[in-house]
This record gives sequence, C-alpha cells and structure tokens, in this order.
Amino acid sequence: MSSQPPYRTFREFYSFYLSEHANPVSRRLHFLGSSMALILLTAALWQQNGGLLGLALLQGYAFAWVGHFFFEHNRLATFRYPLMSFMGDWCMWWQILTGRIRF
Repeated sequence: MSSQPPYRTFREFYSFYLSEHANPVSRRLHFLGSSMALILLTAALWQQNGGLLGLALLQGYAFAWVGHFFFEHNRLATFRYPLMSFMGDWCMWWQILTGRIRF
C-alpha cells in the first residue's frame, strides 16, 4: 500500500513533483535530458528514423534516473504516476526555460 495519497488534479500532483526535484543538480539533469530528448524526437520525425525515437526516450529517462538515484535519493514518481509525471517533466522544463524555476 502506497503512503502517498492519490492526486485528483495535476496541480495537487505538481507540488509533490517539485518536492521530489528539490536538488538543483537533479533539476538540471532533468532539463538537459528532456531537451536532448526533444532534439532527438525532432530529428527522428524529420529523418523518419524510428531508432532515434527509442534513443530520445532512453535519453530523457537516463538523465532523470541519474538525478534521482545519485542526487535526490528517491524513487521516480513515473512508476506510480506515469501520466502526471510526464506532464510534470514538461511543466518543470518549461518553467526552467522561462526562468520561473532556477536552473
């Protein structure tokens, strides 16, 4: 049984998500991994290359996992909340890009 309450809205979840990404190095790794995944996804679509799609997915998660295991010392919310975590990744990425969250 999970000790974490179920989240009814993304807004509720996002507060939890940010608390799981308090370490600046972890946030930087997430941002870099997501940025590289976005570049690879764009290249995959442009070149119609399925192999780059897999690499984009791997790239995004590899950086995030390093951040969680070595800097945050917590479990990825992706396994418990896959859709909200995906949304949280991109919301945090955008907020870092626009300066609302410190890089």
